[in-house]
Amino acid sequence: MKTTATKIPGVCVVETTAHRDERGAFARLFCRESLRDVIGDRQILQVNHSRTRSPGAVRGLHFQYPPQAEMKFVRCVRGQVWDVVVDLRADSPTFLQWHAETLDGNSLKMIVIPEGCAHGFQALEADSEMMYLHTATYRPAYEGGLLHNDPVLGISWPQPVTEVSARDRLHPFIDRSFSGIQL
Repeated sequence: MKTTATKIPGVCVVETTAHRDERGAFARLFCRESLRDVIGDRQILQVNHSRTRSPGAVRGLHFQYPPQAEMKFVRCVRGQVWDVVVDLRADSPTFLQWHAETLDGNSLKMIVIPEGCAHGFQALEADSEMMYLHTATYRPAYEGGLLHNDPVLGISWPQPVTEVSARDRLHPFIDRSFSGIQL
């Protein structure tokens, strides 16, 4: 597994090599030992899967507040998505900046999202499937979210946004009172 840092501290892209032969392919999707420098002492406590039917649909931008803040390991296992991470950490030099990566079921890239960052994605292909590994369990009381079209963030989605869940449309715009997440 090859790890590449991004401009946002703690956000990195992990590339995995598939072993291919006449039967098909085999790839290791997660290895704690290989990712020791990234995951530290954290444990994977929850694994989630999503399928997004329509290209242009956006999921997110989601995060959890402390003490349920979580690190996520996110991988597209089918189709293609444009995956976005937003830094919400109050003391970060990249506060309110975002980074995006195209993930697909063939490239075997995974993005690591540290605690204090929001995550979302736009499906670029029909029936795109995502796998998420979390270091904290989901707790609705600690849930937070940002609007995909918040002008403070200025995210330029690659396709017209066709669908957003009712829940995700209710997230507030970032205002002057938002000073970030203290971890």
